[in-house]
Amino acid sequence: MDRLLSMEIFVAVVELGSLTAAAARHEMSAAMAAKHIKGLEARLGLRLMNRTTRRQSLTEAGQAYYTRCKTILADIREAEQGAEALRVAPRGTLRITSTVSFGSFALAPAIADYLDRYPDVSVELALSDVVEDLVASRYDLAVRIGEPRDSSLVARRIGSYQMIICAAPTYLARHGTPETPADLARHQCLDFSHWSRRTGWRLGEGEGDGDGEGAQADYPPASRFIANNGQALRQAALAGFGIVLQPELLLAEDVRAGRLAPILRPYWPAARPVTLLYPKDRQALPKLTTFVDFVVARFAGKAGRG
Repeated sequence: MDRLLSMEIFVAVVELGSLTAAAARHEMSAAMAAKHIKGLEARLGLRLMNRTTRRQSLTEAGQAYYTRCKTILADIREAEQGAEALRVAPRGTLRITSTVSFGSFALAPAIADYLDRYPDVSVELALSDVVEDLVASRYDLAVRIGEPRDSSLVARRIGSYQMIICAAPTYLARHGTPETPADLARHQCLDFSHWSRRTGWRLGEGEGDGDGEGAQADYPPASRFIANNGQALRQAALAGFGIVLQPELLLAEDVRAGRLAPILRPYWPAARPVTLLYPKDRQALPKLTTFVDFVVARFAGKAGRG
């Protein structure tokens, strides 16, 4: 028998004062209600109620069991109401993972605006350039750069991510400006440790229109400064130490201010898609669906340089 139903019937018998009334509440026969009570007593090995032809009363064990049943059933109702609330309106915590640069410069401001709109939602944002398994790590959503590889996830493209090559004017004044990727072998490059040391910088070969859309080749950079964080490489470039290849969104303000100068523009890597990934779920909670819709709308129509 359903143990929770048996507990509900037991509580109803106590509160309504009769087996018949409890049976009517649960739309069953009095004989079936009595079977539930006997099933509980058999499971517990205790008599819960003293029964006479006129009335029934709780035993000491029955009184203690009744108190615990009330608490358990109330907790279950509260849990169900909480789950229902999550389904009806955006609330709860969203766990999101993103690459460091996009997450810091583009996604974080969008999250702040989303949270202003939906005050019952909280966000935990984990920034890492190491790709983790979305489901195994229990994230609700991930932002990935490049073409999605996991077809089991829903993918929503929200923009493009452009890498650019820059150097400080002081560096170029001292060392000259490279004209082709092959010239990088004679320069100090600021390298990103998450990229493969075997392939190095994957650059266009100049056939495109300046956005890397032509053929691409790998150029292992000459590097004395290697870091796992784009901000660190940016600071080294600003200090005039070398040439940096990093996302445009990280370097754009320095370029506008003249602190960094774009170089090798015809050879920049091809822009890659920025994609939201999340598990397929026909009953996705509003906190996820509203966030996805918000972010898609936020980045829709923006220029394709991330």
